[in-house]
Amino acid sequence: MTKGTFVLVVAAGRGARAKKENCDLPKQYVLLNGSPVLHHVLSKFHSISAIDGILPVIHAEDANIFQDIAKNFSDKLLPPVLGGETRQRSVLNGLEALKTLSHSKDVHSVLIHDGARPCFTEDLIERVLNKLSSSPAVLPALPVTDTLKSTQNMKVVKTIDRSALWRAQTPQSFHFDKIYDAHIAALNSPEITFTDDCSITEWHGIDVDIILGEEQNIKITTSDDFERGEHYLSDMLDVRVGHGFDVHSFEDGDEIILCGVTLPFDKKLKGHSDADVGLHALTDAIYGALGEGDIGTHFPPSDDRWKGAPSDIFLKAAVELAGQKGARISNVDITLICEAPKIGPHSEKMRAVIAKIINLDVERVSVKATTTERLGFTGRGEGISALATATLIF
Repeated sequence: MTKGTFVLVVAAGRGARAKKENCDLPKQYVLLNGSPVLHHVLSKFHSISAIDGILPVIHAEDANIFQDIAKNFSDKLLPPVLGGETRQRSVLNGLEALKTLSHSKDVHSVLIHDGARPCFTEDLIERVLNKLSSSPAVLPALPVTDTLKSTQNMKVVKTIDRSALWRAQTPQSFHFDKIYDAHIAALNSPEITFTDDCSITEWHGIDVDIILGEEQNIKITTSDDFERGEHYLSDMLDVRVGHGFDVHSFEDGDEIILCGVTLPFDKKLKGHSDADVGLHALTDAIYGALGEGDIGTHFPPSDDRWKGAPSDIFLKAAVELAGQKGARISNVDITLICEAPKIGPHSEKMRAVIAKIINLDVERVSVKATTTERLGFTGRGEGISALATATLIF
């Protein structure tokens, strides 16, 4: 079986030094550019094809808020493991879980990353993995550039030679068996304190190779770091916009389904599924932003499985695919074009239904309507068309 590369995301800390004003959440759950810090971390690893699985280590008190994040991802994100009293114990809990997993899938390599370090790039991960192919342990780090002073009672004692000093970052990456054995040995030597995973492998006699880290790969440690993180993430954001268009004609009936809401009407929309023109257009917009074709590509009208199917199935599938590709939906906008029925009295309910389907705040969902001043097929009352736009952030 193909040997697997997994990421252990350590997110069990309380982050007392990084408290944001009017926010009691641990730093990894504080919003950064609209999404929790931890979401950014998971999303980036999720989008890297060389990563086979992601195992979060979380605090027991954070289980509910973590699940709100986790539902945006596919099975590549493994069920979380609870952390311990120290970071070292939390990592070992994660390694033990991966050890169990390795009975069914060979875990060859593990990247151990801080859950509050969201600004790394895919290039860094590629370089880590390339080095890991020939080294048992890899540390991304930056050389110390400032002059260092040793002090006593706030007085300089001496200047430290900085030429051989580096600032350690994560992900610190290892051949799985090496780091697991080192952590077990460290567990049996409780008198020794280790500040990171590479210090454990060093103590255990394993060589650690350094690669150049990234200046923006900061760890959110103090409240000031949130502003820096927002700046770096803004520069790194990949924003994509998709457009969707759909049209359905009327046929005999007594109700119509628009944007997930059933309305009494003297006709119905003709289609293979429930013919919800609004959700169809929105589904196409999301697939468009992903570069994944259209609704017919994924749900062919020739397939009887979709005959009469509710259109929220199609929309949910598009949203799930977006999560698998590491994207979050920022906002959606739908315009329904028809002479009747009147959309205005129902638009708020439509917004709420769509927001629930795609797990988005309702203020990020727009549903509006217009007419064609009685021109064209919609003006003649022959059917309804819809335009939709979806903005995705990677």
